[in-house]
Order: sequence, then C-alpha cells, then structure tokens
Amino acid sequence: MSEYLLRSLMFVPGHNEKLLKSAANSDADVLLLDIEDSVQPAFNKQIAREKIIEYVNRGKFKNHYIFPRVNDRESGHLLRDVHELTIDGVHGFMYPKSKTGQDVYFFDKLLETIEFEKGIPKGTFKIIPLIETAAAVLNAQEIIQASQRVVAIAYGCEDFITDLEGIHDVNHQSLFTPRALIAMAARANNVIPIDTVHINIHDLEDLEKNLILARNLGFEGMLVLHPKELILVHQYFSPSNKEVEDAEEMIRLSLEASSDGKGVALMNGKFIGPPMVLTAKKILKKHELINLRQNEE
Repeated sequence: MSEYLLRSLMFVPGHNEKLLKSAANSDADVLLLDIEDSVQPAFNKQIAREKIIEYVNRGKFKNHYIFPRVNDRESGHLLRDVHELTIDGVHGFMYPKSKTGQDVYFFDKLLETIEFEKGIPKGTFKIIPLIETAAAVLNAQEIIQASQRVVAIAYGCEDFITDLEGIHDVNHQSLFTPRALIAMAARANNVIPIDTVHINIHDLEDLEKNLILARNLGFEGMLVLHPKELILVHQYFSPSNKEVEDAEEMIRLSLEASSDGKGVALMNGKFIGPPMVLTAKKILKKHELINLRQNEE
C-alpha cells in the first residue's frame, strides 16, 4: 500500500509568478511545476528553474509534494533541469515522453550520478513517467520496472491521440483502452496509476463522468489543469464517510470471527472474504493519509 497521497497532480507553469502563488495556496496534493510544454519560448525555462528554486527554498510549497516536469532527454535542457532542481524540498520529477524502459533507466542513472555528486542519498528523488505515446502505453510495464524510483505513472491523452492519429471523441471512447492498460500495468507493479487531464476545465459535469470512469478502472488520482477541478477530484479519489465506516466494521467483524475460531465473517448477510478485508485496509490507509495531510495544512 502506497505511502503517497496522489489524488490530484496539478500542472503549474514554472515561470508564471501569479500561477505559482495560486498553486502554493491550493489544495492540490502534488504540484507539477512545469519546465516543459507550458514554458515557452526556451529562455523562459531558466526563469522557471530559478522561480521554482526560490519558492521551494522559501518553504512556499511545504504542504505539497513537488515533482517538477522536466524536459525530455532529447531536448538539450534535461541536464540543467535536473542538476539545478535536485534540492531539498523537491520530492522527484515527472519525466515526459517516456517511450520505453530505456528512457526511464537513463533518467534513473542521471539522477543517481547527480545524487552521488551532491552527496545526496541514492534514490532520494522519485520518478513519475508520463505515458504520452502508443509505444509508451504498450511498454507501460517495462517503463515501470526500469527503475525502483517510479512511484506512479500518469497518462497524457492529447499527445497520445496525436501520436495515434486518432480522434478524442466527446465520449472519450478512444481513451478507454489506453486508460485500462495503464491502470493495469501500474497495479500489477504496485505503483499508483494517474489518469489524464480533463481538457475542458469549465465542464465540471464531464469531469465528473471521467472521474467515475477513472475510479472504475482503478486510477488513484488525476492530472489537473485548474484549481476549480480539485474539489471534485478529491471527492472521487477520497473514501466517503460510509466507505470508512464500512471498512472499519468489516475489519472488526473479520478479527472477531478469527478470534472466535470461525472461518468466515458475515456483514449485512454477505461473506467477508480476504479480498474485501484487503480493500478495507487500503481504504483506511488512504483515509489516514488524507487526515495527515489535512493536519499539516
């Protein structure tokens, strides 16, 4: 069971002072401080690095996980991104355009070299690969297994659809199969699956439909573009009061049956099997992580 609470991962352009201030005051679990796609033209990338370092060093993001999205390995910017941002207060990096396990292995070794050079314990900085191509979807399991630093994988639908030469239809049918494959690959390797951004930030009704689907497929969090999405995202990726109460009761009944020498327990006339108990434990663990985060704020 993960020690990371990754319900919402919000993109924030690293060079934009106004949005950095807003993000610092947001309820997002993770801030994806961007140095890649949203930071253009290229001279803004150094401004982004400097502002991220300034905000982190001033403790402005202390209530968030900080995962800057760096530039890809062919961009010419990656080494500077990583060398400057491997600092205390940064938890890891979102690695874009992860097509194969070799991409993530390369990034792992780059981090290892810089950690060694700076005297930082090996493995300090974690990785969230961004799955953005058809190849990456098919190689998702290989990408996860390429590094023990990988704590989650995230789906980037717009680049995927472009690479696929498909159509992002209004019912999101073209995204169903890659979503399912990414979630399965993540769960098969005990990392957290993160669903794609919802492009139309003003259509909260459609966001809710996507959140229901994401929960059904096994996702544990979502990439976010705007703070207005956070309330719904947290609602769907947090256990309800009833889920917590049922989980506590299920575990109590299971323990009671075990101490009485009974093979199984019953709850509301239904057998409580080992998978249900495991699910209950995961619900209570998530509830505990949410309470810890709320107490830190």
